[in-house]
This record gives sequence, C-alpha cells and structure tokens, in this order.
Amino acid sequence: MSLEAIEKVSQAETKNRERKAAAEAEAKKTIADAEREGLALLQQARSDAEAEGKALLHEAEQRAATRAEKISRNAEADAQALRQAAGLHLEQAAEFIVGRVVKH
Repeated sequence: MSLEAIEKVSQAETKNRERKAAAEAEAKKTIADAEREGLALLQQARSDAEAEGKALLHEAEQRAATRAEKISRNAEADAQALRQAAGLHLEQAAEFIVGRVVKH
C-alpha cells in the first residue's frame, strides 16, 4: 500500500471519528434538550392542574355557601311559622288550663 493511500485511509478514519463524536455530542444535546423541555412541560401541567384545582375548590365553596344560605333562610322561615303557630296554640292552651282549673 502506498504512503498516500495510507494517509487517505488515516484521514478518512479521523474524519469518521470526528463525525461520530460530533453525532454523539449532538445526540446527547438533543436528549438533554428534550428532557429539559419535558420537565418544563411537566411543571407547567402541574401548575395548571393546581390552579384548576384551586378554581374548582373555590367554585364548590361558593356553591356550598349559597346552598347553606338558602337552607338557613328556609329554616328561619319554618321556625317563624312554627313560632306563630305556637303563639296561636299558646292562647288556646292557656284558656284550656284556666277552664280546667276553674272547674275543679
């Protein structure tokens, strides 16, 4: 083999090693970039999910407060009706008791 052919083969092998090293470095960079982007997307998804959870909780709390207020108003109205009915019956009960005491 001539010296020139050996040099060409040696240069070709060197270029191949350089290309392989460059390709490996590019692959590592691509993997690192993909991992970084994936972690950023994961963090964003977690942040979005947390914000959505807080919004849903706030909405549920508002609905519960509204429902509690409605129940409270209804209970107060029922209590008022019972007080009025009791007031009417109180007069009748007093008359009944007085009637029984006077008769005996």
